[in-house]
Amino acid sequence: METLKITRRDQYAVVQLNRGKANPVNHQMVNELQLTFEAIENDVEIGGVILTGTPNFFSAGLDVIELYSYNEDQIRSFMLDFGAMHVQLSRFSKPFICAIPGHCPAGGTVIAITADYRVMNDDPAFSLGLNEMKVNVQITTNLIEAYSYWIGTSLANRFILEGKLLTPSQALQVHLVDEICKSDQVMLRAEAKMAEYLKADKDIFAYTKSKLRKRWHEVQDLGGGEELEQTLKVWWKPEIRAKIAALIAQFSNKKK
Repeated sequence: METLKITRRDQYAVVQLNRGKANPVNHQMVNELQLTFEAIENDVEIGGVILTGTPNFFSAGLDVIELYSYNEDQIRSFMLDFGAMHVQLSRFSKPFICAIPGHCPAGGTVIAITADYRVMNDDPAFSLGLNEMKVNVQITTNLIEAYSYWIGTSLANRFILEGKLLTPSQALQVHLVDEICKSDQVMLRAEAKMAEYLKADKDIFAYTKSKLRKRWHEVQDLGGGEELEQTLKVWWKPEIRAKIAALIAQFSNKKK
């Protein structure tokens, strides 16, 4: 794996997003996450997963610089796989915890909200949330349903329309994360929660998790169709392309 670092522990695996400083999500990372979670799902020796990032970053979100350069076939394939990855992770049957060491907006949140439990660095400089409205990316029904599952329909509606990012303490208040702590405690708290989950019978855990998420899963779009076409139509609008190009230029200027 080139964008992930995988470490086997006694009863579980730690999967680290490992693509540069900010772990931006590109097609390769999506495909590697799909392959990794499929392998772990089918490996009877691995009881669960802790997914984490690098210092100060879980993931900064989609790699808009790379995605902007994709042609029509490439962006269609990416959107299909990104959506399929979100569904796959949401249906992962084993204990799944996200240890969030820092920034986790947009695409980072898309990944994190599929987990059973989220522990985040309490530094108020960091944020998470679905801010797609503010970065000119069309949000999907699947993401709206996932957000609503955790924070309720009313807050999901308001936050998504505002493109709101939450600080760790705000995210804790609305149950978007389950714990916040100092940076050196994030992985320790995730490991402690994993040890708690692993005490349960694996079948009982899987069946219970499936029942808890039954209504969420029932409304999921499993890929393609009208929703994909709508997303692609928006992506190729000249005015949206211009806004994304301006955002990329802003990123580039900050690096100088």
